[in-house]
Amino acid sequence: MRVLTFTSLFPNSAKPQFGVFVSQRMAHFAKRAGNSVHVVAPVPYFPSWLPDNQRQHWSQIPRQEQVNNMTVFHPRYPLLPGVSMAVHGLLMFLGSFSVVRQLSRSMHFDCIDAHYVYPDGFAAVLLGKALNLPVIVTARGSDINLFPAFRSIRPQIRWTLQKASGVIGVSAALKDAMVALGIARDTIEVIGNGVDLTRFAPIDSKEAKSRLGIPVDARAIVSIGALTPVKGFHFLIPSLASILPRYPKARLYIVGEGKDRNKLESLIHELGLQEHVFLVGSKPNEELKFWYSAADLSCLVSAREGWPNVVLESLACGTPVLATRIGGIPEILTSQELGVFVEQNRESIATGLEFALSKQWERSAIASYARRRTWDDVAIEVENYLLSCSEKSTVGPARKEFPAT
Repeated sequence: MRVLTFTSLFPNSAKPQFGVFVSQRMAHFAKRAGNSVHVVAPVPYFPSWLPDNQRQHWSQIPRQEQVNNMTVFHPRYPLLPGVSMAVHGLLMFLGSFSVVRQLSRSMHFDCIDAHYVYPDGFAAVLLGKALNLPVIVTARGSDINLFPAFRSIRPQIRWTLQKASGVIGVSAALKDAMVALGIARDTIEVIGNGVDLTRFAPIDSKEAKSRLGIPVDARAIVSIGALTPVKGFHFLIPSLASILPRYPKARLYIVGEGKDRNKLESLIHELGLQEHVFLVGSKPNEELKFWYSAADLSCLVSAREGWPNVVLESLACGTPVLATRIGGIPEILTSQELGVFVEQNRESIATGLEFALSKQWERSAIASYARRRTWDDVAIEVENYLLSCSEKSTVGPARKEFPAT
């Protein structure tokens, strides 16, 4: 198949860890015989001379580059963050149209593979209607769990899902949420993410701790995610404080970066946890195996998730997971031998930490379980679904309906 992947969630030279899960899925898809993938990852226009550290990286992204042996194009589109939400998808469509049209004429794509329902999927469906191409949209998390709450874009999300030639949810929970939006259940396919076994496999704990500078006798806990309120670190950190009288060698390593760093640093100092909680910053995806392998336990105490890759990555390294029972997490942690479920509050998390640190886990069995779901498996499922949707699609001029924004 000749596929155009359209998404702003894709690694680039300025942010190589951004959207790794999309890159992994399509890189493995592209490796299958007869498949080719070109990527259009639109970027908001940002003048390089404006002083804004949070958005400065946009101006550093090249117009074209290679990522995982795939050619990636980065057309620009106008955007006023916090202001343009209602027309974000339309602006993305207008800024990307010329590049996508040129690619479509030369590559003769079978379909457009879009990731994230709004604004990316909305723009992709507009592109598909303009260029007579079927569009398959993948819902990934907050695009369904959060965005429909905004009245200005909820109709555009529903229109995108209704007009797409196919819809993928990365978890059954997301499928249920889309059905609740009025989307027919039989039009949605569930294809969860996978794990890269060349990147995530068990490493000797002492070796991993030595590499990372973690004390050999520490009861290490790792939590990987953006430093934002939804990830629940403001619950996890006080929970660690609660168990220190019984586990004085417990150490929490939070891997990630985000807008809440200053708040979390203040919380750590307020609780006197400077020797027990460490904000180690963002780390390359290929380095995470050392953090998982060094840890006795991995934690994800989010308020919402789609299909969090960190859960399967931790399991692939043989590390059990303590997590909230939300999104696709129960679809991954299907046994009590893989981890512990908690509520997103201090008492529940503290109880879960104590239980998990006292339990003797079969780490080799945990790693074996994770090996059942690789990106190669995902690529086969994606190929079959894209092919099926493309063959059944009847796109054409008569179907070109454009919504009001």
